[in-house]
Amino acid sequence: MSTPIKPLAARVVAVREQAKTKTASGIYLPDTAKEKSVSAKVEAVGPDVRFVKKGDRIVFREYATTELKIDGVEYLIVNEEDVLATV
Repeated sequence: MSTPIKPLAARVVAVREQAKTKTASGIYLPDTAKEKSVSAKVEAVGPDVRFVKKGDRIVFREYATTELKIDGVEYLIVNEEDVLATV
């Protein structure tokens, strides 16, 4: 998947992973009951990013993102300093 967003400086563009739709006991959750995931797959990195690369799965601070929806895909723009870990 190619992203239409080119990040600047030490920013990362990622796509949030889908939340689970079914609980461990087999109950299906409606969209309004799902938690937003704090992990995502990196689609692009800015020129100053040092520790994250395209294709990494990252964990980030929950409220430290800018969300942008383009062509039905929800992209996240995250500062590299707000990335807590790679998975």
